[in-house]
Amino acid sequence: MRHTFLLGAILTVFLTAGMTAPVWAGSVLQGPVKASVERVIDGDTVKMRAQIWIDQELLISVRVAGIDAPKLFRPKCAAEKQRAREAKLFVEEFLSSGEAMLRDVAYGKYAGRVVARIETAGSDLGEALVAEGLAINGARGAWCAGV
Repeated sequence: MRHTFLLGAILTVFLTAGMTAPVWAGSVLQGPVKASVERVIDGDTVKMRAQIWIDQELLISVRVAGIDAPKLFRPKCAAEKQRAREAKLFVEEFLSSGEAMLRDVAYGKYAGRVVARIETAGSDLGEALVAEGLAINGARGAWCAGV
């Protein structure tokens, strides 16, 4: 019950420095929402502390929108696990400043997680992962194909 309330709070009261009001598009919060990195879980999920109000933050898991990265937990083959380690290291380096902006924030399919674009220094994490060959656009990559 508490997670549902907190998740609702993140989508309804986001304000960041320099914004006068949140920008809404249906059930998606366009942002930007200022966030700091707590830890990288894998290539497409990051635990972040999002600023939801003045002096108020929310710890939330953020799934990178629009991509699929290899799975670090329960991979289907050794090749997927290796690519997943590479993706996680890439994300840790990409977010090494510890600060990011969330855009297009929406509910995820699992409670306690949102889906969003993560940007830092003007660069989009999802696009960077795809450009490096560490993720694909869309759903479910075939990380074990040809193995």
